Amino acid sequence: MSAERDSAVGEQGSDGGRKTAGAPRTAAAGTGASAASAKKAAPSKKAAARKPAAAKKAAAEKTPGATKPAAKKAPSAKKAAPAKKASSAPLRKAPAPRKQVVAPKKATASVPAAPAKTVAAHPQGESRTALVRRARRINRELAEVYPYAHPELDFENPFQLVVATVLSAQTTDLRVNQTTPALFAKYPTPEDLAAANPEEVEEILRPTGFFRAKTKSVIGLSKALVEQFGGEVPGRLEDLVKLPGVGRKTAFVVLGNAFGRPGITVDTHFQRLVRRWKWTDETDPDKIEAAVGALFPKSDWTDLSHHVIWHGRRICHARKPACGACPIAPLCPAYGEGETDPEKAKKLLKYEKAGQPGQRLRPPQAYLDAGGNAAPPLGAG
Repeated sequence: MSAERDSAVGEQGSDGGRKTAGAPRTAAAGTGASAASAKKAAPSKKAAARKPAAAKKAAAEKTPGATKPAAKKAPSAKKAAPAKKASSAPLRKAPAPRKQVVAPKKATASVPAAPAKTVAAHPQGESRTALVRRARRINRELAEVYPYAHPELDFENPFQLVVATVLSAQTTDLRVNQTTPALFAKYPTPEDLAAANPEEVEEILRPTGFFRAKTKSVIGLSKALVEQFGGEVPGRLEDLVKLPGVGRKTAFVVLGNAFGRPGITVDTHFQRLVRRWKWTDETDPDKIEAAVGALFPKSDWTDLSHHVIWHGRRICHARKPACGACPIAPLCPAYGEGETDPEKAKKLLKYEKAGQPGQRLRPPQAYLDAGGNAAPPLGAG
């Protein structure tokens, strides 16, 4: 059995010329066979020992000669090359495991992104009681920063306020304040505006944008006031929201500032800030109104609206908040979304905080006493 295996190895070595170890095994096998057949001749043990040594020496001498012909045979070498490439092919598939390693890394790297936003935007583990305390403290801090906060629309009566509030959609209070003097000079009462020529009203309201739709709304609500309420602005929410162009936001502005009845004004600034402060995660204005209103006494609602809106216009801007100049930064979960450097943040301040005029042409005296400046009229340098 061992002789057959050795002969098979010897055949492989003779074909490829690379199994040099086959020569000693073959020689050893031949020596063993001759030794078995030569027992009767009784050769000396020393002579038998010399034979493997001689076979090894002969194999060593034949090895250089065997490699030279193998090197000369170019065809056999070319055939051998593909065999080596085939044998090394599994090693070249190493990139496959690398792709498997890279994929988990990408998945792992994307995991912290979601928690990062959650941590930055939401106070972890804040209880309902803690939220109420933090919200009310923010309101107290803002009351100290803006003791002169007031509605930033110029008005002398409820009719002027409801019209100005309708016109403030999709524009600034400053632009409305610069436009309404000419409107109220020509149409001082609901009866006058209800009978106005729409084209003339459109020309006056053109600077506010969407002037055709706004003209339709102010003439329509004036007619409704005349026909349904005797030319007087109603003091109830359910009546105000029936007027053309008047929603809950406008109604609460009128109720809070013309009638002294508490209301929360959920405009774009209010929505942005209460969500940044994590007072609520709601996006619907009515739900925001309900959620925020539950955090404060009803008597605080109107002033709260002024504080939040003023802060949004002056410091906590939509695109780049002035975090480094914010007086409530320690209480804000969104601190760091804007500029945190104090000097750079100061350059982002607006209106009186930046030494600039406010939005009202005729602001309250308390605002002027606090250092605020009146806005220039329309067309002024």
